[in-house]
Amino acid sequence: MFEIITIVAVVLALAIAVVLILAARKPDIFRVQRATTVKAPPEKIFPLINDFHQWVTWSPYETKDPAMKRSYSGTESGKGAVYGWEGNKNVGSGRMEILDAQAPSRIVIKLDFFTPFEGHNTAEFTMLPQGDGTNVTWLMHGPSRFIGKIMHVFINMDRMVGKDFEIGLANLKRLTEK
Repeated sequence: MFEIITIVAVVLALAIAVVLILAARKPDIFRVQRATTVKAPPEKIFPLINDFHQWVTWSPYETKDPAMKRSYSGTESGKGAVYGWEGNKNVGSGRMEILDAQAPSRIVIKLDFFTPFEGHNTAEFTMLPQGDGTNVTWLMHGPSRFIGKIMHVFINMDRMVGKDFEIGLANLKRLTEK
């Protein structure tokens, strides 16, 4: 019996060591980015992102909890606009604040998550004219603490969050190409 417990303990210790080594090799900064081309001018897309009140029309996170509580403060839109949310386990709670808005091409947002995991990231949207349309890019980046690196051993953050970004960009495309 003691031999079995020893073998199990050694295997468990090796598994933990492997996870910790893999986590230590993960980058200190994560980055998720998606882009699409929209057949609409940047001036038509920019207001949907620059005004948090408009996010309910296109953001994929707005539909993950129908009972989500939202709060708006600061300026109505643009630099200084603040959006807070509190929801179920699918959306958690957090706060966004527009730090920079250069109409009609760029918006930078400070993105703070409080639950289920604390995180402090930056989201950036760029809208660059391209032919008869606009190349729209949604980027999120931030520091990856060690606990996050451990999670990234098991969860592909780019695939998980990237899927939501793709849905959001498709929604923006649908709204602005009408």
